[in-house]
Amino acid sequence: MTPLGREIAAIIRETGPIGIDRYMALCLGHPAHGYYRTRDPLGARGDFTTAPEITQMFGELIGAWAAWVHRAMGAPEPLLLVELGPGRGTLMGDALRALAAAAPGLRVAPHLVETSGVLRQVQERRLAGTAATWHPGLESVPDGPAIIIANEFFDCLPVRQFVRAGDGWHERLVGIGADGALAFGLAPEPTPGIAAEAADGAVVSVPGVALDTVRAIARRVRDQGGVLLAIDYGHVEPGFGDTLQALAGHAFADPLAAPGEADLTCHVDFAALALAGREAGAAIHGPVSQGDFLTALGLRERAARLRLRADDAQAASIDAAVTRLTDDRPEGMGRLFKVMVLSAPALDGLPGLPPAIV
Repeated sequence: MTPLGREIAAIIRETGPIGIDRYMALCLGHPAHGYYRTRDPLGARGDFTTAPEITQMFGELIGAWAAWVHRAMGAPEPLLLVELGPGRGTLMGDALRALAAAAPGLRVAPHLVETSGVLRQVQERRLAGTAATWHPGLESVPDGPAIIIANEFFDCLPVRQFVRAGDGWHERLVGIGADGALAFGLAPEPTPGIAAEAADGAVVSVPGVALDTVRAIARRVRDQGGVLLAIDYGHVEPGFGDTLQALAGHAFADPLAAPGEADLTCHVDFAALALAGREAGAAIHGPVSQGDFLTALGLRERAARLRLRADDAQAASIDAAVTRLTDDRPEGMGRLFKVMVLSAPALDGLPGLPPAIV
């Protein structure tokens, strides 16, 4: 058992089984052993790869999109460009370069919300000279109209899970099995207030932290102007199913096998986030598939321009990146990943997205 696993087991022995939300929070954010506190998980030597690490085109298109949205917002200066969970800073760096090309002379104030000291060091090196500012949470980002980017951010926020049994929905918990290892179980009594109808054994995830985050951002853009651009893997329609998963070495792993040593995520419930955003006063654009969004922004045209200056190996790499980002198979990034925007109510007609729902 990992050091964090031993600590979690001690907590369970002392206080009883813990919810999936607390388990995820400990695995990902424990101050000494948390997954994101101790490593750079990205790239070939890490556990997974995100779209900005696949190709510069992803961040460049986001930057060009931000330039258009900035004009639609009335061109406030400086532009507050905020990224939640910015990884290695790759997306921000590529977006800033595209913004500079699309809007010469525009003053941009980059703000990065990051809790990992390891990743912050990587970001500081990549974004040196950009006057970027780092924050432990969104609440310390300065007031004003902002373009807030959340790429693969909501999927790693803690969720509660409930399993349908004959007498209602029982919370899924992490306890200790007969063999002394961590094991899933159910609370003995059903949780009141869950009205969903489903067959016994169905699993539903409740993304409480994500919903609170969306409500806070929705109130901000409603009152101060701006947008939240959320890109993540998940589902558009409400549904049931256990999407809690662990990744280690670019492969799926047992979520309980190595606490703190594997990434833990859960598919994003875009319907729930959209409802929370609307109830808090924001307009909702989308969601649409990532493939459709990037295609509408000109991914293939950008790739064609890059190929003009590329050798054969570089051209093949560019083509592979386009295919990967727009892959329309059910498990492909182009379809599995969705794009949704929350905005100030008056903002509409955003590139790559359908008309707003207010």
